[in-house]
Amino acid sequence: MATTIKVGDRVIVRRHLPDTPGHLTDVIGHVISVSPLRVRPQSVGGFVSTSDFVEIPSELIQVIKVLPPRRVRNSEIRAIEVANAKAFPGVEHTWVDGWLLRAGDGITERSNSAAPLGPSAGLSAVPLVAIQDFYQRHNLPARMLLPDRIAPAAMRFSTSAGWEFGPDIIVMTRSLAEPVELRDDLRFEILDQPDDAWLELYHFRGQPLPPQALELLRTQIDGHMCFGRILNGSETVAITRGTLTDGFLGYSAVEVAPAFRRQGLGTALGQCMLNWGLTNGAHTAYLQVLGTNDAGIGLYEKLGFIEHHRHRYASEPGS
Repeated sequence: MATTIKVGDRVIVRRHLPDTPGHLTDVIGHVISVSPLRVRPQSVGGFVSTSDFVEIPSELIQVIKVLPPRRVRNSEIRAIEVANAKAFPGVEHTWVDGWLLRAGDGITERSNSAAPLGPSAGLSAVPLVAIQDFYQRHNLPARMLLPDRIAPAAMRFSTSAGWEFGPDIIVMTRSLAEPVELRDDLRFEILDQPDDAWLELYHFRGQPLPPQALELLRTQIDGHMCFGRILNGSETVAITRGTLTDGFLGYSAVEVAPAFRRQGLGTALGQCMLNWGLTNGAHTAYLQVLGTNDAGIGLYEKLGFIEHHRHRYASEPGS
């Protein structure tokens, strides 16, 4: 199996029915054995069933995917994705048949992708011509953001049409109810706009952002925005960008200067941002991390985040 799973994982397994060629069915539940694969089905309401397990031979498995460890409503996935889209609106955005189309710097996927965020968009046909025309007008490749579960029609289309999929991106959340205790040996500062020291420290996937991307990072969003940093004397040693949209705190652009890593500054920065969000009326915090970034996932789990859902980007063939 291409997907790495372990006992206790909550999974969805799409399998061929052995006695009905060409027919598929899904099994959702918790893994109780990996070899052979045995899944205890989930009962109504999201609780683990006490019924017998289902054993699924490997040759019958078409797709297996690890699901978030809790039950999440589609409306909750959509709410977080909309809040995140408002935090990265691009320079132009428009709605077409329940899809939000955004074009920005051409660098980051989240400001340059079409997402099925309307309540019925995930089940209806993909407005492909409108998406292609929009991105051709901006000299950008056609790209779709496909969140778990709310985009089944788009996922089927992009798979059958040979679109190229990016890696799994985990969206993690935690509730904001009370302030967290902060270290008293650090100087944390909130900026309305990033200064040169903040901008010099930030990189996107290890590379400096070009000027137009940096400009979009700091421009006005559909909500409230800030730029946090930790100072060592007058030196900026850790940074992040915070956004508050629809009551959700999102923080991104987390970076710690190389000489100051492994000193707990990433955790301290997150704690400061959680308090900033709570003070400014946020009820939930969210962030995104690559599914392969074990260090980042570990850091965010220490801050109380757990996986909410996953999404990935799909790009038109040849783009």
